[in-house]
Amino acid sequence: MPALDVTATSIDLTRQLCDIASVSGDEKTVADEIWATLSGLPHLDLFRDGDAIVARTNLGRDKRVVIAGHIDTVPINGNVPTRSETIDGVDYLWGRGTVDMKAGCAVALKLAVEVTDPVVDITWVWYDHEEVSDALNGLGRLSRLHPETLAADFAILMEPSNSSVEGGCNGNLRAEIRTRGLRSHSARSWIGENAIHRAAPILDALAAYEPRSVEVDGLVYREGLNAVGITGGVAGNVIPDECMVHINYRFAPSRSAEEAVAHIQELFGDYEVEIVDLAQGARPGLDAPLAQQFLAAVGGEAKPKYGWTDVARFAGLGIPAVNYGPGDPQKAHADDERVALHQITDCERGLRAWLTA
Repeated sequence: MPALDVTATSIDLTRQLCDIASVSGDEKTVADEIWATLSGLPHLDLFRDGDAIVARTNLGRDKRVVIAGHIDTVPINGNVPTRSETIDGVDYLWGRGTVDMKAGCAVALKLAVEVTDPVVDITWVWYDHEEVSDALNGLGRLSRLHPETLAADFAILMEPSNSSVEGGCNGNLRAEIRTRGLRSHSARSWIGENAIHRAAPILDALAAYEPRSVEVDGLVYREGLNAVGITGGVAGNVIPDECMVHINYRFAPSRSAEEAVAHIQELFGDYEVEIVDLAQGARPGLDAPLAQQFLAAVGGEAKPKYGWTDVARFAGLGIPAVNYGPGDPQKAHADDERVALHQITDCERGLRAWLTA
């Protein structure tokens, strides 16, 4: 296959990237294309770990910025190849990955090729396996095995944010809460103890829970605590001896992961609680001088990111980071996933203006 045509617009480059299927675990082809496109450019030093690609300028600037995006998508469902659509007078590119997040990757790729003399040194990163297990995440792998490749003063994650700046992100916790009972024949239910019935107070507590809205460095993050699954029962004529309520807690970045766990224990400590997933959030990072300069260059008002994103990985490395990319996050993973064309060009214009100031 020929290298990607980076002389095309960032919109056309988005189409090219999206039409190369790269469901998590199958990123090699698109990674090879990105590598071929960047190879031989004199202003970039390249490094590759699996299907994660790092391209760095080394111009001796006093500041360095990481600009990163993931190249994998969730599974395709009849939404590749891409196509053009106009809805209510707005032009869109429709198809898997247009929002999450190949439009952002396309903008980064075009600028990596064209911006040869930026005002800061840049580390461009395109990485794999973001949409699956945390243990496979390409950015996480780089941070563990090659942390020097991510060293920077500021980071921008091309996460879909309607081409506006979204600071930080909420933390994410998942827990399994179990109740125990005693099996018996359902015709003689008084002999047993129904574990599902014992879960009723857990559901009552979740339904009555009032989530906080928390201001962190000028941005207001909305929390959420919800049941996302429930299992129990072994047969239609048996009183169940076990029930499990699966809960999800999205907590503001003012809370540490340990404090989030303590809050769940405070609420449900009378039950059997197992934490099955835990990810620290990230503070907005907007007080950093580079973040202020970036926000001024791209315009608009910063907003909070409610979902968890890889900005938290940068925060864990001590690097302030923001989300900034084309696409409405509500369309991520949707079968009608589509990105407004003007958001792609707006994102490119904003980043280019800041990098070439």
